[in-house]
Order: sequence, then C-alpha cells, then structure tokens
Amino acid sequence: MAKIVQKKKLVPNIYLLEVEAPEVAKKARPGQFVILMPDEFGERIPLTIADWDIKRGTVTSVFMVVGTSTAKLAGVRPGDELPVYVGPLGRPSEIDYFGTVLCAGGCFGLGAIFPLARAYKQAGNRVVTFLDVRARYLLYWEEKLRAVSDEVHIISRDDQNLPQEYISWRLKNLLEQGRQVDRVHVVGCTYLMSSCAEATRPYKIKTIVSLNPIMLDGTGMCGACRVSVGEATRFACVDGPDFDGHLVDWNELYARRKAYLEEETHSLCHWQARVYEEEAI
Repeated sequence: MAKIVQKKKLVPNIYLLEVEAPEVAKKARPGQFVILMPDEFGERIPLTIADWDIKRGTVTSVFMVVGTSTAKLAGVRPGDELPVYVGPLGRPSEIDYFGTVLCAGGCFGLGAIFPLARAYKQAGNRVVTFLDVRARYLLYWEEKLRAVSDEVHIISRDDQNLPQEYISWRLKNLLEQGRQVDRVHVVGCTYLMSSCAEATRPYKIKTIVSLNPIMLDGTGMCGACRVSVGEATRFACVDGPDFDGHLVDWNELYARRKAYLEEETHSLCHWQARVYEEEAI
C-alpha cells in the first residue's frame, strides 16, 4: 500500500498527487510513469511522473479528471493508501546535449514537462518552454518551469489584447523567423502533440511526443495503446511512451482513442449517479 502525502487542486480539473514511494523515487527518470489504482474496485491507470524527491521518498504526478478512475483519485485525501502503486515504468526519455531544446506542454503536460526541462537544462542545453492553456487561470507551475528554462512562453486564448493562438502556431512562427531549435519535446493532449509534429516536419527537427494519453493497463497486456510508428506496430507503455512524432500514424491514433468512449461515458455517469445518491441519504 502506498500512502498519499499530498493531494491538492492546482487549477480546475487538474490535481497534484504526491505519494510515499521511496523505491520508485530512487529509480525514477524523466519521461517515465507509474501505474496505480484509486481504490480496490478501480482500474489500473498510468500517470506520468512529474517530480520526485529521493530524500523524502516521494513521487509526484499531475493528472486531469477525465473519467471514473481519475474522478475517484481526485477524491482521495492525505493519509489514504492506494492499493496499487507500481513504477517507474516505460522507457526513460533520451536526455543529451542537443543545443536548443523546446519543451511544450498543455493541461497535465505542464507538470509532465518539468522533469524533462530540468534534465535537458542539466545536460547543458538552452531550454525554451511553451505552456499552452485555454485561459490564464488554468496556468500552474509557471515559477517551477521558469527556474529550469532559459525562456518561457505562455500561450493563452483568453487575452483580448492578443490574437488567439495555439502552441503549434507559435512554434511555426518561431521557426519561420529562423530561430535555431535542435529538438522539440511535447507532452499533452493528442491534438497538441500531432499539431506540433506537423509544424516541425518541414524543418526536419526531431520532435518527441509522449503517448501517455492512449494508455490503459500500462503493461502491454491490453493492447489499447497499440500505435503504428513508421512501418512497425508499437505499444506506448512498453516501447515508449516517447516516440518520434514524425513517424506516428496520427489518423490511426485518433481513431483508436474513440474505441471506448461510450463505455467510459457510461461508467462515469453511473459512478456519479451513485455518489449523488449516497450523498443524498
């Protein structure tokens, strides 16, 4: 059993979860994830590791509520114990000196890119960080990311004085201006990752994407995270989660993401109805 040290809401629908897991903290590397269960009746779900503290023996993740299991996880309290907490899993991100590395994140990805930006900076790279939010009140960890970045750009779509834009648009404009970028690493929703990969494709800049959003079981058993990369079939959980964004078959990936949408919606609605009934008693 893994004890919860801290759980707090960072912004609406985005939560921080810090868990006491000293063995995981000792071995954690940027880009890896953990598998956990919110309760004994829940499913196993993957969460990207956003930070870790070897001295305290804790591991931190940032997650967004999207279904039944993450809704349950948002309801846990410090002191509660998780029946399953396994990791670190997945292949660590390739960290080396490349020159200028652009790290881009959106939603839960703002937390997930922190260990990446920190590691790239420690490897001697110039780190440019792009943070994508629908509105400024959804921004979090800005100061943490500024501490490990040479530049931080915030892309928000609620500023009436600026044209609405997305990270891929800002990235494309940056490259059109002739800015030197040697590697791009993107973590966030499927649209964010695919659009950034398309923005860098004409410039042949290696663009790494983290395919955590398509995982379920996280051990290669369920096959839900199967993805075509180049001419090969890969599994995001055991072969990734990092892949070359220019080789991912994004059309196939988008189609696969909808496979369990109806079942997931029914599950969440059923669970919420049961919770409301119990609260009414």
